[in-house]
Amino acid sequence: MTTKSTSAQLAPHASSGSVPNSLELARSILSQEASAVLEIGKALTSSFDQAVQACLSLDPRGRIVVCGMGKTGIVGSKISATFASVGFPSYALHPGEAVHGDLGRLSEHDLVILLSNSGQSPELLRILPFLKKLGVKTIGITSGASSPLAKQSYIVIVIPKLEEAGALGLAPTSSTTALMALGDALVMSAAQHRNISKDLFAQRHPGGMLGRTLMLISDLMRQGDQLCIVSDQVLCSEVLHSITLTKGRPGCAALVDSAGKLRGIFTDGDLRRCLDRAPDFLARPVAEFMSKTPKTVQPDTLAEEALRIMNQCQIDQVLVVDDGQRPIGLVDIQDIVQVG
Repeated sequence: MTTKSTSAQLAPHASSGSVPNSLELARSILSQEASAVLEIGKALTSSFDQAVQACLSLDPRGRIVVCGMGKTGIVGSKISATFASVGFPSYALHPGEAVHGDLGRLSEHDLVILLSNSGQSPELLRILPFLKKLGVKTIGITSGASSPLAKQSYIVIVIPKLEEAGALGLAPTSSTTALMALGDALVMSAAQHRNISKDLFAQRHPGGMLGRTLMLISDLMRQGDQLCIVSDQVLCSEVLHSITLTKGRPGCAALVDSAGKLRGIFTDGDLRRCLDRAPDFLARPVAEFMSKTPKTVQPDTLAEEALRIMNQCQIDQVLVVDDGQRPIGLVDIQDIVQVG
């Protein structure tokens, strides 16, 4: 027997009360989640510092393993990825897969962070005996202060029991947002204690816009046969000839003394000024016309900083020098433009 669909059957369920508009709902949910983050911050104790120290004292052979189930496991994957991005070897371990062979990934040198809001997730509790037998340190993060996870973890960070955002208050929302923020706090605290530099961070982020922002000068500088280096004792005609013969036509020459130390730079701009002011410059020493205080950077300088110098000084090139002020490279503004 078939039944005929009615408009009432097809229409979405409507509650008897008035429902706030979408903007009001969104702001309310965001406000609840923001409050949850603040609440979890206020509840931190010395156990958080102990967790940071455990990360910092990780055995060089070990890794930080983050383990959680469901939505919490997804948050754990993000925390693990952030650890790895700042130089702490890390991976996320799925507790379900762990008991089907992935426990073999673990070693006694690892540090395992276990995430469970209740502290009673059966998937996590099943692997705790193995972790204890292996002798790895564990950090439990849970709102269940008396839970099995809390009782069996080496370090316990107890978080408040948070009310989930939204009308139902059931789906993991405020709790996962606050847990992710807590993970960020743990990672970045450990990174700051270890003095993670921008250069090291750049090495781990070579792709995308972030990678281009963090690119080092050494990654894009012209060097070798693309770098024109000439004695500061020669005539301007010889300098121009050397620039012309240099691969890529760099548009400038680095001028050095007998020891190879940088003494100045001669650029296309200097050439135009010579044509205007000294028609006989070709037969005169370049030392009379070179810029004697060229802007320089070190090879580990960020490309972003080199671009800032170029814009500030209104120049098109900066020379790259070593610790002895010997030129080893050149960066033209076009080189930076080409990499975005």
